[in-house]
Amino acid sequence: MIEKTLSQDKMQAKLIPFGSQMPKIDPQAILLAGSCIIGDVSIEQDCSIWFGSILRGDVNSIKIGKRSNIQDLTTIHLSKEDGVEIGQSVTVGHNCVIHACKIGDFCLIGMGSIIMDKVQIGENSILGAGSLVTKGKIFPPNSLIMGNPAKYIRSIADEEVAAIKRSADDYVKLSKLYIRHLF
Repeated sequence: MIEKTLSQDKMQAKLIPFGSQMPKIDPQAILLAGSCIIGDVSIEQDCSIWFGSILRGDVNSIKIGKRSNIQDLTTIHLSKEDGVEIGQSVTVGHNCVIHACKIGDFCLIGMGSIIMDKVQIGENSILGAGSLVTKGKIFPPNSLIMGNPAKYIRSIADEEVAAIKRSADDYVKLSKLYIRHLF
């Protein structure tokens, strides 16, 4: 297997082909040091992939929508049956495990959460920190989801949706600060 290193204004991330699949990274995306992007992975404009995260698109595909951020030490993987789709303006907190699932636009996935195969989280939703979403669970848009195992708690308010959107905006700005100031 051939390994390449991507340098973006002194940032280092590993892009590794798998078979004939090479990651597709928008030029406006920011990949921070220690992140590893493997195989059939598509990362759209203004996304940020933070330190030590691994996106492994070896047996299916991973798609990350515009303005989404995948924070430090998160692992994203899939199954032969199901890839991973993460919508636009999604914030995935530190140390999450995202596996063979779909996350709609404008979601916040709390730190340390685990999302298993065939899960679907509707747009404008919040998953509380440390939650475990078990295989096959489907949550409608505008859901507050929490627990181990995770359960629907209530519909989220308009101000919570606005906070999710601000989070995505803040991470776009923060990732650009890293490009300008730290390296």
